[in-house]
Amino acid sequence: MSTRRSISKLDPETPNDSDLRELIHAVSSVADHKGLKPWRFIIIRGDDRIRLGAALDEAGGVHRKSGEINEKPLRAELLLALVAAPRDNPKVPEWEQHATAAGAGHLLEVALWQAGWGVMWRSGNLTNEPAVRRLHRLKDKELLMGWLYIGAVPERYRQRMANSTRPLPEPEQFLDTL
Repeated sequence: MSTRRSISKLDPETPNDSDLRELIHAVSSVADHKGLKPWRFIIIRGDDRIRLGAALDEAGGVHRKSGEINEKPLRAELLLALVAAPRDNPKVPEWEQHATAAGAGHLLEVALWQAGWGVMWRSGNLTNEPAVRRLHRLKDKELLMGWLYIGAVPERYRQRMANSTRPLPEPEQFLDTL
C-alpha cells in the first residue's frame, strides 16, 4: 500500500471485464454499516469515452470546432465511474454511505495497484452537472464521485518509482488524543 501512486499517463493495456469483476468482488468487503452496498461502478471504454467528453463539454458550456473532441476522457482506455448510491435506512445517514462508496473506490485503487495496474482517480467541478449525470443515468439521490482512469504503468514511471526517495508522511501528523 505504501508504494501506491496516482499515475496520470497510462499505457493502453487494461484489465479485462473478468479481472474487474474479480477485483470488485474483493473490495466489496469495504466497511459498510448495515451491509447496504451503497455504491456501483460504470465501465467506460471505447467511444463511450468520447460521449463522456461531449457531456463534460456540454456541462462546461464548451463549444468545439467541427471534428474536435474533448480528449480528457481519452487519457486512459478504461475508466470506471464510481457512483455513490445511498439506500434509505434510518440508521445509516447519507454521508456515511458516501464514505462507504469512497472507501470502495479507494480499495479498488489499491487492489488494481497491487495487481500491477496504474490508476488515477479524477473528478472536478463538472462531475455532477446535469449533462454528465444524464450520460451516467444517475438517479436523483446518486452522486458521481469521479472516474478511475486505469491502464498499464509506463516503464518510465516504473523506473522513476523504483528510484524514488520520496518519504511517506510521519504518522504523528494524523494522530491525536482526546
